[in-house]
Amino acid sequence: MSSVPESSWRISLPAADVSESSIARPELESEIIDLFDELRHRLLRYLLGCGLAIADAEEIVQEAFLFLFRHLQQGRSRQNLRGWLFRVSHNLGLKRLSQNGKRRDWPVLSEADMETHVDHAPNPEEHAAFCQRQLRLLAVLRVLPDQDQRCLRLRAEGLRYREIAEILGISLGSVAASLARSLTRLGRVNER
Repeated sequence: MSSVPESSWRISLPAADVSESSIARPELESEIIDLFDELRHRLLRYLLGCGLAIADAEEIVQEAFLFLFRHLQQGRSRQNLRGWLFRVSHNLGLKRLSQNGKRRDWPVLSEADMETHVDHAPNPEEHAAFCQRQLRLLAVLRVLPDQDQRCLRLRAEGLRYREIAEILGISLGSVAASLARSLTRLGRVNER
């Protein structure tokens, strides 16, 4: 997966309607900014993995945090804000993809993209073996069902099974089965 470009964008929050706020605005702003700093790269990576352009992904992350600001400003649930942000970003990403007329494929790195992330320190034989293993892994990833790919991507971002289930709108058992199935397939590649 290509790395998330380091950019200097920041979130700017809308003016508060004091009558709606259950938390003082400076505290709320500080909390949102801290969450933004903690999660923006992870959300961006996830959205870029979904096939969105960097500009679209950045816009969706901004939008998700604005939704979060309004959500908290109205005194709504503060439970699992990380999962809430991934869910909102996921839904906004799918909406953007459908608006752009793109298929909902979850792309995998091309050979050219993969070459930019190869560790050049190993000797040529190790490098060749690594590249072959990566290509086999990519081939396996390409044939995984969309749900399995989504589960893997969210798990790679550090989300718990319960959070993944909530984000994708599936049962906890489906997440566990999907990840077990996917990891078994990927594990077979490493056995070769």
